[in-house]
Amino acid sequence: MTETIAIVLGAAMLAAAVVLLKHRYWPPKPGDEPREDVAEYISMMVGVLYALVLGLALVTVWDDRSGAEEHTAAEASAAHQIHVLAASMPAAQGARMRTAVETYVRHVTDTEWPAMVDGVAPGPEGWRLLDEVRAAGQAPDGASPAQQIVGQEVVAQLGTLDEARRGREADVGNGLSPVLWVGLITGAFLTVGFMFLFGVRRSFTHVVMVMGLSALITFIVLLVYQLDRTFSGMFAINATPFTRHF
Repeated sequence: MTETIAIVLGAAMLAAAVVLLKHRYWPPKPGDEPREDVAEYISMMVGVLYALVLGLALVTVWDDRSGAEEHTAAEASAAHQIHVLAASMPAAQGARMRTAVETYVRHVTDTEWPAMVDGVAPGPEGWRLLDEVRAAGQAPDGASPAQQIVGQEVVAQLGTLDEARRGREADVGNGLSPVLWVGLITGAFLTVGFMFLFGVRRSFTHVVMVMGLSALITFIVLLVYQLDRTFSGMFAINATPFTRHF
């Protein structure tokens, strides 16, 4: 992060030094007119590049949020399937499976989810409870062919649940890169600032354009901020997939 900012500032300082040297050793002639087209071109390029940064930020946070939704739905669905498959096991083992799954789900919704809202990744307790579900789902000795098939399906669902849980843990740490945040904020000031420096001449039109552009940029940056908060905020992913089944 620090190296990136240093490189960007270095490039800006180098460009400023080149311009100063040009004006010092090759100053414009007295009859030369100001090149307004250059200023307009630079202003346009800043706007285009900032639009690319905004698009990249929106795609990034949307993909992260979609992935988190898929992980949550897959984990809840796998837990529900294991709970349903328990009915095909011997009575004692089925009851133990259902109890283990319900305990795991309660831990996810009551303990892990509030911590995830605060940005804290799930701890090892969830994995220990998942191991209990795995132990309870093993096919018993002398199981019938039907029960062996059910045991294989339980193992498959446990694999899905395990993978989805790992994805959910990773989703807690996902977020927009600090470099992109610097680009979003800096680009917003540059884009709006160039509207003041190289705006249209009529004051009313100028004010309307600057107000509209500022409002639109602010809205998009706030939208990116809300989408970046995967498990908190306005568009937060909650534990509804778990509570719907249990």
